[in-house]
Amino acid sequence: MDKHKRETIESAKKVGDKTFDTNDYNSSDQTDQGTAITHEQATDDYTEGTIDGKIDKLGKNGQLENSEGESIRRKGFDE
Repeated sequence: MDKHKRETIESAKKVGDKTFDTNDYNSSDQTDQGTAITHEQATDDYTEGTIDGKIDKLGKNGQLENSEGESIRRKGFDE
């Protein structure tokens, strides 16, 4: 196996074994920084929810009761 292929495989293993750590935000390592950015983008997308910004109604057991949603008031924006 040539040197370039071996380095590529080692780099792929490093990235493949990587999981997010809060210290990644302050790391100088490119892989750590990439993981931090990807984690932030994924959590932003997950927590923002739907584009209409409506809240679904859930029952006591956490199951969906109504998906019509309740509008979120957006202060400072025209409704």
